[in-house]
Amino acid sequence: MKANNARGIRNNNPGNIRWGDHWRGLVPQLQQTDKAFCQFVSPEYGIRAMMMILKRYQKQHGLNTIAGIIHRWAPPEENDTQAYINSVVTVTGIPAHKQIDVTDSATMLKLVQAIIVHENGYQPYDASVLQRAEKLAHE
Repeated sequence: MKANNARGIRNNNPGNIRWGDHWRGLVPQLQQTDKAFCQFVSPEYGIRAMMMILKRYQKQHGLNTIAGIIHRWAPPEENDTQAYINSVVTVTGIPAHKQIDVTDSATMLKLVQAIIVHENGYQPYDASVLQRAEKLAHE
């Protein structure tokens, strides 16, 4: 599969979030074509959902390291979690077990971009898309 055809990019869901929560910005039910993963009307809403989940991981579950966050995001039952952690560490430059704060904008943006790269093979969004998503996450 070519990178520009990555499922997460096609679905405007670059974190490949599975159906479950009722997120803002979802494609209307009659237009949904992916049975496993959420489909959003724009990438900003998919990235917003990623940010909301990452904040929840820190606030409700006390996860504040890349290793802890990715272990929950991409559990070993479904993923090569260690390879995922290594990928995020490489892209962010943040050690796997260093404490991070996802409420810090710079940290959140690094983490989101690293997840997008791992999930899709590349990160196609410019800074304005990420900033709009972050703004939506604060509304």
